[in-house]
Amino acid sequence: MSSDIRIAIIVGSTRPNRRGGLVGEWVRQGAEELGHTVEVVDLAAWDLPLLDEPNPAIHGDYANPHTRDWAATVAGFDAFVFVVPEYNHSFPAALKNAIDFLFAEWNDKAAGLVGYGVQAGVRGIEALRPVLSEVKVAHVRTQVCLNLMTDFVLTGPTDVGRIEPAPYQREALAQLLDEVVAWAGALKGLRVPA
Repeated sequence: MSSDIRIAIIVGSTRPNRRGGLVGEWVRQGAEELGHTVEVVDLAAWDLPLLDEPNPAIHGDYANPHTRDWAATVAGFDAFVFVVPEYNHSFPAALKNAIDFLFAEWNDKAAGLVGYGVQAGVRGIEALRPVLSEVKVAHVRTQVCLNLMTDFVLTGPTDVGRIEPAPYQREALAQLLDEVVAWAGALKGLRVPA
């Protein structure tokens, strides 16, 4: 069904001992089981500096090789699933920085949001929505919110643990992916072919 829609699972935390890798892997497995074409894009592996481009991203005149590489990666996808922890009532600075590096590469694409945290990542997701709107990413209504107290098994405060979401979370992920693929397909015609 979605073989022509390429989805990036963007892991939005770069902090040591983060649970984002676990969540990103859970999303990847679930998406592949449903037949979607996905790739995990882990911001920790990118090591982007704080925004260091001399020109605003809206102009697309990227001076730095790391920006051009990041732009090529983002441009290669039709849609995104953002894995978003909640940090202090919002989402991580590393994710905001990664978004701010680019503009046109985000435009007219779809996104789903998977949050996690003590408050299930809800406030991080809600803080991310207007940022995505500004770079013309259509974010779908359905979201997955994983609670550290009920959807993970942890043995201590610094333990990454393991993810064991309730069954309804898998159903929510399937609905989110269906919406992302539908929106990505609808928006594909708006984008100028590369």
